Amino acid sequence: MSEPLSPLELIRRRLALAVGENAVFDGWTATAVDAAADTLGIERAQAHLAMPKNAAGLIDLYVRGVDLALEQAFPPERVAAMKIRERIRQMIWFRIETMGPAREAVRRALAILAMPQNLGLATRIGWRSADAMWRLAGDTAADLNHYTKRLTLSAVYGSTLLAWLNDDSEGWHDTSAFLDRRIDEVMRFEKWKAGWSQDSLRRPSLTRFLGRLRYPPR
Repeated sequence: MSEPLSPLELIRRRLALAVGENAVFDGWTATAVDAAADTLGIERAQAHLAMPKNAAGLIDLYVRGVDLALEQAFPPERVAAMKIRERIRQMIWFRIETMGPAREAVRRALAILAMPQNLGLATRIGWRSADAMWRLAGDTAADLNHYTKRLTLSAVYGSTLLAWLNDDSEGWHDTSAFLDRRIDEVMRFEKWKAGWSQDSLRRPSLTRFLGRLRYPPR
């Protein structure tokens, strides 16, 4: 059983998404924290005690809020009814819809995370979100695939996010089509990779050949 959350952590979780929505008007600032606290009926002093004090920290917390919303929206019984492609596709789209009310703030957030001093944080945030999606999708890979899957998903999600920020189509139709194309490309690559791996078992191996030269069969 997980340990109970501290009062400050509970406040952070309540405020995370609301701060992003208020950052549309007030930027990633203490003013956005105040506005979010007022909306949710949280004392400003408590909010300031709980929340990060800089823009990068607020952005990090906001993305954690999106991750948490994703986890709550995709319980195991929902995920089990989907094929792997649909799991990933729906999770990415859910994230976009969740961030919809804060789209302009997300645009500013990406610019802030692109600053040299925040590149390490940006990498950690991207990896964490990709890892969250794969874990919820049921991935249990512990070998190199664990890393390649997350790197690939980070690239798909990141490019889709950029497409969404510049999409003025009805219902973000263009972004939806873009996402489908990116996932199709990944699925074709995974199919090719699986075939290549099977072929490699039958392909002459230089390592095995050299091993036989060194240790010939008796």
